[in-house]
Amino acid sequence: MRAERLLSLVLMLRNRGRMTAPAIARELEVSVRTVLRDVEALSSVGIPVYAERGRDGGFALLPGFTTDLTGLTIDEATALLAASASADTAALGMAPAFAAAMRKVTDALPEAGRTAAIRASERILVTGSGWITEASVDPHLGAVQQAVFDGVRLRIRYRPRDRAAAWRTVDPIGVVSAAGRWYLVALHRGDERTYRLSRIDEVKVLDVPAERPADVDLAEIWHRRKTRFRAGMSTVSATVTVRESRRDELAALVISLAECHAGCHSDGDGWCRAEVEFGGSSHAGAVMWQLGGDAELLAPSALRDEIRAQALTLAARHG
Repeated sequence: MRAERLLSLVLMLRNRGRMTAPAIARELEVSVRTVLRDVEALSSVGIPVYAERGRDGGFALLPGFTTDLTGLTIDEATALLAASASADTAALGMAPAFAAAMRKVTDALPEAGRTAAIRASERILVTGSGWITEASVDPHLGAVQQAVFDGVRLRIRYRPRDRAAAWRTVDPIGVVSAAGRWYLVALHRGDERTYRLSRIDEVKVLDVPAERPADVDLAEIWHRRKTRFRAGMSTVSATVTVRESRRDELAALVISLAECHAGCHSDGDGWCRAEVEFGGSSHAGAVMWQLGGDAELLAPSALRDEIRAQALTLAARHG
């Protein structure tokens, strides 16, 4: 996200001194044009980045400048704090450093803005793994998210999987992005519910305060509801081989994945074998189709035959 990139750019210049635009672009994995825009944005909020021309030139901060982050807006701080809830810093061994960085972000904000940013970030959760993974674009995300931040009720026309669409009034608790799909966690008549945003046909934001807890642990709520959802599913266990480069993607797509073990494959090295759980045969087919030639379902044979039959039917139709 841009706020995190701007913060990284300032810290890089503070710690390393003068850097060229191409060097910054390589570090941040963006284009030179994006670096130039970011430098202009930093200058516009008062961070003294200046350009030195010539063969040894580049961008630098004025001597004596300290990174107090006063140019960070409330929205940018909210984005950073929300990202901290999903960043896998512990696995990288960076949890203490990341926590210290987040404290500096919040300390740099005015007291009123600090409270608003922390409260808003608690209502957003972004996680790489979901229940069943699909890509989506949700036109109502902006309105739903704003209602979550403002703490007001929503009137939504929701279309469940097995019933006709109907209107319901909900008290929004938070929004969750799981493997590319957005969900609304809300109270309906006092009961906790989860609504997939792609199934919301219409949204009306009501000028009525939401009746919801003042404090919320959205990660704990999501984990509890995901566990309950999976407990009610008819799952299928299977053995899959996958290229090691896409092992993490497979883990995010399936319900569960046991530890991958190195195994041989007709294509050569770089593959591993894993025991996985799918949410039924259609889910298995969708996952294997997404991974394409980088994965193969070995067992059970009935599921393998079903996926093969589906592939042959699709190939014949597009032949």
